[in-house]
Amino acid sequence: MSTRPKGSSTGDAAKDGERTYLIGGNWKCNGTLASAKELIKTFNEAGPIPANCEVVIGAPFIHLPLLLSELRDDIQVAAQNCGVNEKMGAYTGETCASQLVDLGVDWVIIGHSERREGFGMAGEDNELVAKKVKVAVDAGLKVMFCIGEKKEEREAGVTMDVCAKQMEPAAKLLTPEDWAKVSIAYEPVWAIGTGLTATPDMAQETHSGIRSWMSDNVSPEVAAAVRIQYGGSMKGANAKDLLAQSDIDGGLIGGASLKPDFFNCITAAP
Repeated sequence: MSTRPKGSSTGDAAKDGERTYLIGGNWKCNGTLASAKELIKTFNEAGPIPANCEVVIGAPFIHLPLLLSELRDDIQVAAQNCGVNEKMGAYTGETCASQLVDLGVDWVIIGHSERREGFGMAGEDNELVAKKVKVAVDAGLKVMFCIGEKKEEREAGVTMDVCAKQMEPAAKLLTPEDWAKVSIAYEPVWAIGTGLTATPDMAQETHSGIRSWMSDNVSPEVAAAVRIQYGGSMKGANAKDLLAQSDIDGGLIGGASLKPDFFNCITAAP
Protein backbone atom coordinates (compact mmCIF):
# COMPACT_ATOMS: atom_id res chain seq x y z
CA MET A 1 0.00 0.00 0.00
CA SER A 2 1.51 3.33 -1.06
CA THR A 3 2.11 5.87 1.66
CA ARG A 4 2.62 8.66 -0.86
CA PRO A 5 0.24 11.62 -0.70
CA LYS A 6 -2.33 11.88 -3.49
CA GLY A 7 -1.68 14.38 -6.23
CA SER A 8 -4.26 16.35 -8.18
CA SER A 9 -4.78 17.25 -11.82
CA THR A 10 -6.48 19.93 -13.83
CA GLY A 11 -7.66 20.26 -17.43
CA ASP A 12 -7.97 17.55 -20.06
CA ALA A 13 -5.65 14.67 -20.91
CA ALA A 14 -3.96 14.63 -24.32
CA LYS A 15 -6.33 13.55 -27.10
CA ASP A 16 -5.73 10.42 -29.15
CA GLY A 17 -2.76 11.01 -31.43
CA GLU A 18 -1.44 13.88 -29.33
CA ARG A 19 1.77 13.55 -27.33
CA THR A 20 1.51 14.01 -23.56
CA TYR A 21 4.03 16.58 -22.30
CA LEU A 22 6.92 15.18 -20.26
CA ILE A 23 8.46 17.52 -17.70
CA GLY A 24 11.51 15.98 -16.08
CA GLY A 25 13.49 17.42 -13.21
CA ASN A 26 17.16 16.53 -12.74
CA TRP A 27 18.48 17.27 -9.27
CA LYS A 28 21.98 16.16 -10.34
CA CYS A 29 24.37 15.71 -7.36
CA ASN A 30 22.48 18.13 -5.13
CA GLY A 31 20.59 18.05 -1.88
CA THR A 32 20.80 16.90 1.70
CA LEU A 33 18.17 14.79 3.41
CA ALA A 34 16.75 17.96 4.96
CA SER A 35 16.70 20.00 1.73
CA ALA A 36 15.15 17.10 -0.22
CA LYS A 37 12.39 16.77 2.37
CA GLU A 38 11.73 20.52 2.14
CA LEU A 39 11.55 20.41 -1.66
CA ILE A 40 9.19 17.41 -1.56
CA LYS A 41 6.94 19.36 0.82
CA THR A 42 6.98 22.34 -1.57
CA PHE A 43 6.01 20.17 -4.56
CA ASN A 44 3.37 18.27 -2.60
CA GLU A 45 1.68 21.58 -1.80
CA ALA A 46 2.14 23.13 -5.24
CA GLY A 47 -1.36 22.47 -6.58
CA PRO A 48 -2.67 20.49 -9.53
CA ILE A 49 -0.63 19.18 -12.46
CA PRO A 50 -2.11 19.59 -15.97
CA ALA A 51 -3.73 16.32 -17.08
CA ASN A 52 -1.85 16.49 -20.41
CA CYS A 53 1.50 16.52 -18.59
CA GLU A 54 3.61 13.70 -17.14
CA VAL A 55 6.08 14.77 -14.44
CA VAL A 56 9.22 12.96 -13.32
CA ILE A 57 11.98 13.91 -10.88
CA GLY A 58 15.46 12.43 -11.20
CA ALA A 59 17.12 12.38 -7.79
CA PRO A 60 20.48 11.13 -6.49
CA PHE A 61 20.43 7.41 -5.64
CA ILE A 62 20.55 8.13 -1.90
CA HIS A 63 17.31 10.15 -2.07
CA LEU A 64 15.25 7.75 -4.22
CA PRO A 65 13.66 5.89 -1.26
CA LEU A 66 12.64 9.23 0.26
CA LEU A 67 10.88 10.34 -2.93
CA LEU A 68 9.26 6.93 -3.31
CA SER A 69 7.73 7.20 0.15
CA GLU A 70 6.95 10.92 0.56
CA LEU A 71 6.57 12.58 -2.87
CA ARG A 72 3.03 13.07 -4.23
CA ASP A 73 1.95 10.05 -6.25
CA ASP A 74 1.39 11.91 -9.53
CA ILE A 75 5.11 12.72 -9.85
CA GLN A 76 7.15 9.75 -11.00
CA VAL A 77 10.66 9.04 -9.78
CA ALA A 78 13.80 8.61 -11.90
CA ALA A 79 17.37 7.58 -11.26
CA GLN A 80 20.03 9.65 -13.01
CA ASN A 81 21.99 6.67 -14.30
CA CYS A 82 22.15 2.88 -14.20
CA GLY A 83 24.77 0.28 -14.95
CA VAL A 84 25.29 -1.38 -18.32
CA ASN A 85 25.27 -4.73 -16.48
CA GLU A 86 22.08 -6.67 -17.19
CA LYS A 87 22.13 -8.54 -13.89
CA MET A 88 23.30 -8.04 -10.33
CA GLY A 89 26.79 -9.23 -9.52
CA ALA A 90 30.40 -8.17 -9.11
CA TYR A 91 30.02 -4.59 -10.35
CA THR A 92 31.31 -2.52 -7.45
CA GLY A 93 29.72 0.92 -7.27
CA GLU A 94 27.06 0.22 -9.91
CA THR A 95 23.28 0.09 -9.56
CA CYS A 96 21.62 -2.12 -12.15
CA ALA A 97 18.31 -1.41 -13.82
CA SER A 98 16.55 -4.37 -12.21
CA GLN A 99 17.49 -3.05 -8.75
CA LEU A 100 15.88 0.29 -9.63
CA VAL A 101 12.72 -1.52 -10.76
CA ASP A 102 12.72 -3.53 -7.53
CA LEU A 103 12.94 -0.28 -5.55
CA GLY A 104 9.89 1.11 -7.38
CA VAL A 105 11.67 3.57 -9.66
CA ASP A 106 9.82 4.34 -12.93
CA TRP A 107 12.40 6.14 -15.07
CA VAL A 108 16.13 6.58 -15.58
CA ILE A 109 18.10 9.38 -17.24
CA ILE A 110 20.73 7.93 -19.58
CA GLY A 111 23.50 9.71 -21.50
CA HIS A 112 23.33 13.10 -19.83
CA SER A 113 26.02 15.36 -21.31
CA GLU A 114 27.81 15.55 -17.97
CA ARG A 115 28.23 11.77 -18.02
CA ARG A 116 29.17 11.74 -21.71
CA GLU A 117 31.87 14.33 -21.01
CA GLY A 118 33.02 12.81 -17.72
CA PHE A 119 34.01 14.70 -14.60
CA GLY A 120 37.55 13.76 -13.69
CA MET A 121 36.99 10.34 -15.28
CA ALA A 122 36.38 8.85 -18.71
CA GLY A 123 33.08 9.89 -20.27
CA GLU A 124 30.45 7.54 -21.72
CA ASP A 125 30.58 7.05 -25.49
CA ASN A 126 27.61 6.73 -27.84
CA GLU A 127 27.71 2.92 -27.94
CA LEU A 128 27.81 2.58 -24.15
CA VAL A 129 24.91 5.01 -23.77
CA ALA A 130 22.83 3.05 -26.29
CA LYS A 131 23.56 -0.24 -24.51
CA LYS A 132 22.46 1.28 -21.20
CA VAL A 133 19.20 2.48 -22.79
CA LYS A 134 18.48 -1.03 -24.07
CA VAL A 135 19.36 -2.68 -20.75
CA ALA A 136 17.13 -0.23 -18.85
CA VAL A 137 14.15 -0.68 -21.19
CA ASP A 138 14.50 -4.48 -21.10
CA ALA A 139 14.44 -4.34 -17.29
CA GLY A 140 11.15 -2.42 -17.32
CA LEU A 141 12.31 1.18 -16.90
CA LYS A 142 11.33 4.13 -19.04
CA VAL A 143 14.28 6.19 -20.27
CA MET A 144 15.05 9.84 -20.87
CA PHE A 145 17.77 9.42 -23.50
CA CYS A 146 19.95 12.54 -23.68
CA ILE A 147 21.66 13.90 -26.79
CA GLY A 148 23.03 17.30 -27.80
CA GLU A 149 25.90 19.35 -29.17
CA LYS A 150 28.64 21.52 -27.67
CA LYS A 151 29.05 25.24 -28.38
CA GLU A 152 31.80 24.79 -30.96
CA GLU A 153 29.70 22.16 -32.76
CA ARG A 154 26.69 24.49 -32.85
CA GLU A 155 28.90 27.28 -34.25
CA ALA A 156 30.36 24.91 -36.85
CA GLY A 157 26.85 24.06 -38.05
CA VAL A 158 27.12 20.34 -37.26
CA THR A 159 24.38 20.10 -34.58
CA MET A 160 22.34 17.46 -36.44
CA ASP A 161 25.46 15.46 -37.38
CA VAL A 162 26.35 15.23 -33.68
CA CYS A 163 22.80 14.31 -32.66
CA ALA A 164 22.58 11.69 -35.44
CA LYS A 165 25.84 10.04 -34.29
CA GLN A 166 24.46 9.88 -30.75
CA MET A 167 21.15 8.36 -31.89
CA GLU A 168 22.52 5.85 -34.43
CA PRO A 169 23.64 3.13 -31.96
CA ALA A 170 20.30 3.33 -30.14
CA ALA A 171 18.37 3.07 -33.40
CA LYS A 172 20.22 -0.19 -34.13
CA LEU A 173 19.50 -1.70 -30.70
CA LEU A 174 15.93 -0.58 -29.93
CA THR A 175 12.77 -2.13 -31.36
CA PRO A 176 9.70 0.00 -32.20
CA GLU A 177 8.15 -1.34 -28.98
CA ASP A 178 11.22 -0.20 -27.02
CA TRP A 179 10.87 3.35 -28.35
CA ALA A 180 7.43 3.59 -26.70
CA LYS A 181 9.34 3.60 -23.38
CA VAL A 182 11.96 6.17 -24.45
CA SER A 183 11.90 9.93 -24.69
CA ILE A 184 14.69 11.90 -26.34
CA ALA A 185 16.03 14.76 -24.24
CA TYR A 186 17.77 17.25 -26.52
CA GLU A 187 20.19 19.26 -24.43
CA PRO A 188 22.41 21.80 -26.16
CA VAL A 189 25.47 21.40 -23.93
CA TRP A 190 26.34 25.08 -24.22
CA ALA A 191 23.00 25.99 -22.62
CA ILE A 192 23.19 23.70 -19.57
CA GLY A 193 23.74 25.62 -16.36
CA THR A 194 25.12 28.60 -18.27
CA GLY A 195 21.96 30.70 -18.29
CA LEU A 196 22.15 30.62 -22.10
CA THR A 197 19.09 29.18 -23.78
CA ALA A 198 18.41 28.27 -27.38
CA THR A 199 15.65 30.56 -28.67
CA PRO A 200 12.32 28.76 -29.14
CA ASP A 201 12.89 28.88 -32.91
CA MET A 202 16.41 27.42 -32.61
CA ALA A 203 15.17 24.67 -30.31
CA GLN A 204 12.21 23.89 -32.58
CA GLU A 205 14.49 23.66 -35.62
CA THR A 206 16.68 21.04 -33.90
CA HIS A 207 13.72 19.14 -32.46
CA SER A 208 12.17 19.02 -35.93
CA GLY A 209 15.47 17.74 -37.32
CA ILE A 210 15.60 15.01 -34.66
CA ARG A 211 12.04 13.93 -35.47
CA SER A 212 12.85 13.84 -39.20
CA TRP A 213 15.94 11.73 -38.50
CA MET A 214 13.83 9.33 -36.44
CA SER A 215 11.31 9.10 -39.29
CA ASP A 216 14.04 8.28 -41.82
CA ASN A 217 16.06 5.93 -39.62
CA VAL A 218 13.51 4.25 -37.32
CA SER A 219 9.98 4.73 -38.66
CA PRO A 220 7.47 7.53 -39.31
CA GLU A 221 5.20 5.99 -36.67
CA VAL A 222 7.86 6.04 -33.94
CA ALA A 223 8.93 9.55 -34.99
CA ALA A 224 5.37 10.84 -34.65
CA ALA A 225 4.92 9.28 -31.21
CA VAL A 226 8.31 9.84 -29.54
CA ARG A 227 8.51 12.72 -27.11
CA ILE A 228 11.42 15.12 -27.48
CA GLN A 229 12.21 17.18 -24.39
CA TYR A 230 14.25 20.37 -24.39
CA GLY A 231 17.06 20.37 -21.84
CA GLY A 232 18.92 23.66 -21.93
CA SER A 233 18.18 26.02 -19.03
CA MET A 234 14.38 25.78 -19.19
CA LYS A 235 12.74 27.69 -16.36
CA GLY A 236 9.39 29.27 -15.55
CA ALA A 237 10.29 32.45 -17.46
CA ASN A 238 10.88 30.72 -20.81
CA ALA A 239 8.97 27.43 -20.53
CA LYS A 240 5.73 28.68 -22.10
CA ASP A 241 7.40 29.89 -25.31
CA LEU A 242 9.50 26.73 -25.62
CA LEU A 243 6.60 24.34 -24.96
CA ALA A 244 4.44 26.17 -27.51
CA GLN A 245 6.69 24.83 -30.31
CA SER A 246 5.18 21.94 -32.24
CA ASP A 247 8.07 19.50 -31.75
CA ILE A 248 8.98 20.39 -28.15
CA ASP A 249 7.16 17.90 -25.95
CA GLY A 250 8.53 18.83 -22.55
CA GLY A 251 11.70 19.65 -20.69
CA LEU A 252 14.55 18.08 -18.77
CA ILE A 253 15.15 20.73 -16.17
CA GLY A 254 18.19 21.09 -13.94
CA GLY A 255 18.53 24.19 -11.77
CA ALA A 256 14.85 25.14 -11.76
CA SER A 257 13.86 21.65 -10.54
CA LEU A 258 15.54 22.44 -7.22
CA LYS A 259 13.21 25.40 -6.69
CA PRO A 260 9.47 26.10 -6.52
CA ASP A 261 9.90 27.47 -10.07
CA PHE A 262 9.77 23.86 -11.32
CA PHE A 263 6.00 24.00 -11.07
CA ASN A 264 5.94 27.09 -13.30
CA CYS A 265 7.49 24.90 -16.01
CA ILE A 266 4.87 22.21 -15.42
CA THR A 267 1.91 24.59 -15.59
CA ALA A 268 3.37 26.23 -18.74
CA ALA A 269 2.35 23.18 -20.78
CA PRO A 270 -0.24 24.40 -23.35
